[in-house]
Amino acid sequence: MNFLIVGLTDSEGSLPTDPAIPLKEPSLSMQTFLFAYARTLDLFGSSGKIDLIVPYGKLAGSAIYEDQPVERHVSGFGDALVRLSIIFAGAPAMKPAAFRTYRQDFVAGVSVQVSLPVGQYEDGKLLNIGANRWSVKPEIGVSKVLSRWTLETAASVTFYGANGQFYGDTRRTQAPIYSARWHVIYSLPSGAWLALDANYLAGGATRIDGGDARNLQKNWRVGVTAAAPISRSFSLKFNASKGVSARTGNNYDLYGVALQYRWADR
Repeated sequence: MNFLIVGLTDSEGSLPTDPAIPLKEPSLSMQTFLFAYARTLDLFGSSGKIDLIVPYGKLAGSAIYEDQPVERHVSGFGDALVRLSIIFAGAPAMKPAAFRTYRQDFVAGVSVQVSLPVGQYEDGKLLNIGANRWSVKPEIGVSKVLSRWTLETAASVTFYGANGQFYGDTRRTQAPIYSARWHVIYSLPSGAWLALDANYLAGGATRIDGGDARNLQKNWRVGVTAAAPISRSFSLKFNASKGVSARTGNNYDLYGVALQYRWADR
């Protein structure tokens, strides 16, 4: 089965592409158009999926960095994301006809997502759409259905490569970020669903040219998501989230809408 997704997100607040950058008095906004393709796979008899996300964004606004004003108005492609997922318990690989009678109970899976440093980046600018570094994010998650309710949780760690051209010719490294997320989902008879979302992350201290570690993150976010089918092949999804507690970088408001098209191979 194949999925084609287009979406638009609008963010306001302290939102550089790299949230570990310690900004003061941020007045930033970013509109991002997302193009995504996903394909389900049969991985040794288990359900799998590979997906690709290509963002295009427009960043505008100003902030204070190390007591100096910075301003940026730029647009361009962001760093592409590639992810491979496999459900190792509770969801065997199936043909579309068999999937119609499938009823989820307990599901567990893992994924690995890689961020490719192909997005817009200028080494003389602090705020960019791309991050100019690789990252790898392994994640494990579980899901349990209780009547119309679904409870989900996942834990991940993100490892970062070095940015050798951070704000000039300095070399910036970042420690891993550890995160956990939770979702409480209610499914409606029509096929629509509603979810309450929460996310916590910690870690990610940075070093410039091997100096002292700084900018440790300990951040909470909460949000809501709603999705509904609008035809046999199309569905529409809305989401909104905001920072609740942020030591650095993650205190922004986010709104998004996505249109998904699904088709199956014959």
